[in-house]
Amino acid sequence: MARAAVTVTAPAKLNLSLAVLARQADGFHAIESLMVPVDLADTLELQAAAPGIRLGVRFADQLAGPRGRPLARDVPTDASNLVVRAVEAVAVEAGIEPAVEIDLCKRIPSGAGLGGGSSDAAAALRGAVALWELDWPAARLAEIGSRLGSDIPFFFATGPAIVAGRGERVTATPPLPPLTAVIAAPATGLSTAAVYRACVPEPARAGEAERLAKWLAAGNLRAALPLMHNSLEAPARSLCGEIDRLLDDLKAAGGLCPRLTGSGSACFTLCRTLAEARAIAARVAAVEDNGQPRWPAVFPVGITSGIR
Repeated sequence: MARAAVTVTAPAKLNLSLAVLARQADGFHAIESLMVPVDLADTLELQAAAPGIRLGVRFADQLAGPRGRPLARDVPTDASNLVVRAVEAVAVEAGIEPAVEIDLCKRIPSGAGLGGGSSDAAAALRGAVALWELDWPAARLAEIGSRLGSDIPFFFATGPAIVAGRGERVTATPPLPPLTAVIAAPATGLSTAAVYRACVPEPARAGEAERLAKWLAAGNLRAALPLMHNSLEAPARSLCGEIDRLLDDLKAAGGLCPRLTGSGSACFTLCRTLAEARAIAARVAAVEDNGQPRWPAVFPVGITSGIR
């Protein structure tokens, strides 16, 4: 049995903290991070089609207009895309000959540390099992996802979570109060591998993500902000000079403790209300160089309580 079509959303994520604790024998880095989904999201539509897996990619909203055009970076449509690999993995495990056409609508900048590729893959896993009417639990999909990419298991959490190991250990946090943020991205993307190669592990930061989640859940921003640290920020700044200016512009616009998210190059600041987020986003978006916007994409977002 199969459905004719399925539509799924793929939210971006923010790393409210990210501690790189050690480099492991397998070459991966052990991390500890408080990660949260936000309401900036890609959309995938999977349709039953002729045999095979075909992926089409288009860009929407800020990535489609002149301002975001530099961020509409190449997204592959062949088997190197995690979306194709995710659908193929479900088909192999289910013993199904795949026959699906996928339309991926991108709103999340690539190479920005926002988890767009990983979230797209998680959404593709959910979409494939729904399309083929497979009764598979989220834990099974997360395990399949862990074989494809380190961040994918997080997108099967029910909301904010502490992510550890190389990303495969996901622990839900206490509920967080409503939070908003402003995300801004420079035109230059960053390679996750390159940033990790340049990082210095900080084992002493073990446990900070849990303490950060505790203070945020209690609504105590004053205690939480000092714990919002990213071990990848220094190496990312060394590889992309725009990050320093972006962090400065977010702070000058009224941002609270601006930080890099993931391996960058996007940065964010928490805000107290959506109105405040919109005001800060407008100030950052208004910054110009030679009459042109300095930052090609600026998003006021809500931090969501769950992933659909």
